[in-house]
Amino acid sequence: MGDERLNDSIYLICRRILSWKLFVETCRIYDSTGRLCFVADQKGFKLSDDIRLYTDESKKEDALLIQARQIIRFSAAYDVIDAVTAEKIGAFKRKGWKSLAIDEWILMDAHDTEIGKIGENSPVLALLRRYVAALIPQTYHLELENSPVCTFKQIFSPFALKLSVDFSPDFRQQLDRRLGIAAGVLLCAVCMR
Repeated sequence: MGDERLNDSIYLICRRILSWKLFVETCRIYDSTGRLCFVADQKGFKLSDDIRLYTDESKKEDALLIQARQIIRFSAAYDVIDAVTAEKIGAFKRKGWKSLAIDEWILMDAHDTEIGKIGENSPVLALLRRYVAALIPQTYHLELENSPVCTFKQIFSPFALKLSVDFSPDFRQQLDRRLGIAAGVLLCAVCMR
Protein backbone atom coordinates (compact mmCIF):
# COMPACT_ATOMS: atom_id res chain seq x y z
CA MET A 1 0.00 0.00 0.00
CA GLY A 2 1.19 3.49 -0.78
CA ASP A 3 0.39 5.11 2.59
CA GLU A 4 3.06 4.04 5.06
CA ARG A 5 0.66 4.72 7.97
CA LEU A 6 -1.27 1.63 6.85
CA ASN A 7 1.64 -0.81 7.02
CA ASP A 8 1.34 -1.78 10.70
CA SER A 9 -0.63 -4.77 11.96
CA ILE A 10 -1.81 -3.33 15.31
CA TYR A 11 -3.45 0.04 15.97
CA LEU A 12 -5.03 1.72 18.97
CA ILE A 13 -8.09 3.96 18.68
CA CYS A 14 -8.65 6.33 21.62
CA ARG A 15 -11.56 8.65 22.37
CA ARG A 16 -11.92 10.62 25.58
CA ILE A 17 -15.19 9.93 27.34
CA LEU A 18 -15.39 13.35 28.95
CA SER A 19 -14.42 16.13 26.60
CA TRP A 20 -14.98 19.85 26.66
CA LYS A 21 -15.88 19.73 22.96
CA LEU A 22 -19.63 19.13 23.01
CA PHE A 23 -20.18 19.31 19.27
CA VAL A 24 -17.32 17.10 18.03
CA GLU A 25 -16.21 13.64 19.14
CA THR A 26 -12.55 13.05 18.31
CA CYS A 27 -10.73 9.72 18.05
CA ARG A 28 -7.01 9.39 17.62
CA ILE A 29 -5.55 6.35 15.85
CA TYR A 30 -2.02 5.26 16.80
CA ASP A 31 0.20 2.54 15.35
CA SER A 32 2.00 -0.09 17.47
CA THR A 33 4.89 2.31 18.19
CA GLY A 34 2.54 4.99 19.56
CA ARG A 35 2.87 7.25 16.51
CA LEU A 36 -0.28 9.20 15.62
CA CYS A 37 -1.57 7.97 12.24
CA PHE A 38 -5.02 9.54 11.94
CA VAL A 39 -7.42 11.85 13.77
CA ALA A 40 -11.14 11.16 13.33
CA ASP A 41 -13.90 13.70 13.99
CA GLN A 42 -17.61 13.02 14.21
CA LYS A 43 -19.75 16.12 14.21
CA GLY A 44 -22.34 16.15 16.97
CA PHE A 45 -25.98 17.10 16.59
CA LYS A 46 -26.17 16.20 12.90
CA LEU A 47 -29.08 14.25 11.47
CA SER A 48 -26.82 11.66 9.85
CA ASP A 49 -23.33 10.48 10.74
CA ASP A 50 -20.41 12.11 8.97
CA ILE A 51 -17.00 10.97 10.22
CA ARG A 52 -13.78 12.34 8.76
CA LEU A 53 -10.33 10.88 9.23
CA TYR A 54 -7.49 13.36 8.89
CA THR A 55 -3.79 12.74 8.40
CA ASP A 56 -2.77 14.70 11.53
CA GLU A 57 -3.89 17.04 14.33
CA SER A 58 -4.00 20.06 12.03
CA LYS A 59 -7.03 18.48 10.28
CA LYS A 60 -6.09 20.15 7.01
CA GLU A 61 -5.85 16.98 4.92
CA ASP A 62 -8.68 14.44 4.79
CA ALA A 63 -7.72 10.77 4.46
CA LEU A 64 -11.07 8.94 4.68
CA LEU A 65 -14.74 9.83 4.90
CA ILE A 66 -17.37 7.63 6.55
CA GLN A 67 -20.85 8.75 5.56
CA ALA A 68 -24.21 7.37 6.63
CA ARG A 69 -26.69 6.77 3.84
CA GLN A 70 -29.69 7.47 6.05
CA ILE A 71 -30.58 9.29 9.24
CA ILE A 72 -31.68 6.34 11.39
CA ARG A 73 -28.81 4.24 12.78
CA PHE A 74 -30.92 1.13 13.41
CA SER A 75 -29.88 -0.71 10.25
CA ALA A 76 -27.83 2.04 8.67
CA ALA A 77 -25.30 1.65 5.88
CA TYR A 78 -22.06 3.63 5.96
CA ASP A 79 -19.95 4.32 2.88
CA VAL A 80 -16.17 4.53 3.27
CA ILE A 81 -14.64 6.95 0.76
CA ASP A 82 -11.00 7.68 0.01
CA ALA A 83 -10.85 11.45 0.48
CA VAL A 84 -7.93 11.89 -1.92
CA THR A 85 -9.44 10.06 -4.92
CA ALA A 86 -13.13 10.49 -3.92
CA GLU A 87 -13.62 6.78 -4.68
CA LYS A 88 -15.80 4.59 -2.54
CA ILE A 89 -13.69 1.73 -1.20
CA GLY A 90 -16.40 -0.16 0.65
CA ALA A 91 -19.33 0.04 3.01
CA PHE A 92 -20.65 -1.33 6.29
CA LYS A 93 -24.29 -2.14 7.00
CA ARG A 94 -25.59 -2.81 10.47
CA LYS A 95 -28.02 -5.70 10.86
CA GLY A 96 -30.94 -3.93 12.54
CA TRP A 97 -33.06 -6.30 14.60
CA LYS A 98 -30.25 -8.78 15.04
CA SER A 99 -28.06 -6.04 16.56
CA LEU A 100 -30.44 -5.70 19.50
CA ALA A 101 -29.06 -8.98 20.84
CA ILE A 102 -25.61 -9.21 19.29
CA ASP A 103 -24.01 -6.58 17.10
CA GLU A 104 -23.44 -7.73 13.54
CA TRP A 105 -22.37 -5.79 10.47
CA ILE A 106 -22.05 -6.69 6.79
CA LEU A 107 -18.88 -5.57 4.99
CA MET A 108 -19.41 -4.68 1.34
CA ASP A 109 -17.03 -3.82 -1.48
CA ALA A 110 -17.22 -0.63 -3.57
CA HIS A 111 -20.16 -2.09 -5.56
CA ASP A 112 -22.16 -3.09 -2.42
CA THR A 113 -21.45 -6.79 -2.86
CA GLU A 114 -21.19 -8.54 0.50
CA ILE A 115 -17.61 -9.68 1.11
CA GLY A 116 -17.47 -10.17 4.87
CA LYS A 117 -18.96 -9.54 8.27
CA ILE A 118 -18.16 -8.10 11.67
CA GLY A 119 -19.65 -9.67 14.77
CA GLU A 120 -19.31 -9.65 18.52
CA ASN A 121 -17.42 -12.50 20.12
CA SER A 122 -20.21 -13.98 22.26
CA PRO A 123 -24.01 -13.70 22.32
CA VAL A 124 -24.07 -14.20 26.11
CA LEU A 125 -21.49 -11.47 26.75
CA ALA A 126 -23.27 -9.18 24.27
CA LEU A 127 -26.55 -9.51 26.18
CA LEU A 128 -24.80 -8.99 29.52
CA ARG A 129 -23.12 -5.84 28.16
CA ARG A 130 -26.37 -4.37 26.90
CA TYR A 131 -28.68 -5.17 29.77
CA VAL A 132 -26.61 -5.87 32.90
CA ALA A 133 -23.01 -4.59 33.03
CA ALA A 134 -21.80 -2.15 30.41
CA LEU A 135 -18.27 -2.39 31.85
CA ILE A 136 -17.60 -5.75 30.19
CA PRO A 137 -15.19 -4.98 27.31
CA GLN A 138 -16.42 -5.80 23.80
CA THR A 139 -14.61 -7.88 21.21
CA TYR A 140 -15.50 -7.99 17.52
CA HIS A 141 -14.10 -10.16 14.73
CA LEU A 142 -14.01 -9.18 11.07
CA GLU A 143 -14.13 -12.09 8.63
CA LEU A 144 -13.66 -12.30 4.87
CA GLU A 145 -14.82 -15.54 3.25
CA ASN A 146 -15.31 -17.04 6.75
CA SER A 147 -11.65 -16.40 7.62
CA PRO A 148 -10.76 -13.96 10.43
CA VAL A 149 -8.72 -11.00 9.19
CA CYS A 150 -9.08 -8.47 12.02
CA THR A 151 -9.97 -8.35 15.72
CA PHE A 152 -11.28 -5.31 17.57
CA LYS A 153 -10.87 -5.47 21.37
CA GLN A 154 -12.10 -2.83 23.76
CA ILE A 155 -9.57 -2.02 26.49
CA PHE A 156 -11.10 -0.96 29.79
CA SER A 157 -10.28 2.61 30.80
CA PRO A 158 -12.39 4.86 33.05
CA PHE A 159 -11.55 8.08 31.16
CA ALA A 160 -11.30 7.00 27.52
CA LEU A 161 -12.75 4.55 25.07
CA LYS A 162 -9.84 2.46 23.78
CA LEU A 163 -10.05 -0.08 21.01
CA SER A 164 -7.23 -2.30 19.79
CA VAL A 165 -7.37 -3.07 16.06
CA ASP A 166 -5.35 -6.19 15.25
CA PHE A 167 -4.71 -7.18 11.63
CA SER A 168 -2.39 -10.08 12.62
CA PRO A 169 -4.87 -12.78 11.50
CA ASP A 170 -4.74 -11.28 7.97
CA PHE A 171 -1.40 -12.84 7.03
CA ARG A 172 -2.43 -12.87 3.32
CA GLN A 173 -3.34 -9.16 3.51
CA GLN A 174 -6.81 -9.63 2.05
CA LEU A 175 -8.40 -6.70 3.89
CA ASP A 176 -7.80 -3.12 2.82
CA ARG A 177 -6.39 -1.56 6.00
CA ARG A 178 -8.42 1.59 5.32
CA LEU A 179 -11.62 -0.47 5.73
CA GLY A 180 -10.31 -2.03 8.95
CA ILE A 181 -9.43 1.36 10.45
CA ALA A 182 -12.82 2.76 9.32
CA ALA A 183 -14.57 -0.24 10.92
CA GLY A 184 -12.83 0.44 14.24
CA VAL A 185 -13.76 4.12 14.18
CA LEU A 186 -17.35 3.24 13.25
CA LEU A 187 -17.60 0.70 16.09
CA CYS A 188 -16.39 3.39 18.52
CA ALA A 189 -18.87 5.94 17.16
CA VAL A 190 -21.97 3.76 16.89
CA CYS A 191 -21.67 0.73 19.18
CA MET A 192 -19.42 1.71 22.07
CA ARG A 193 -20.99 4.76 23.63
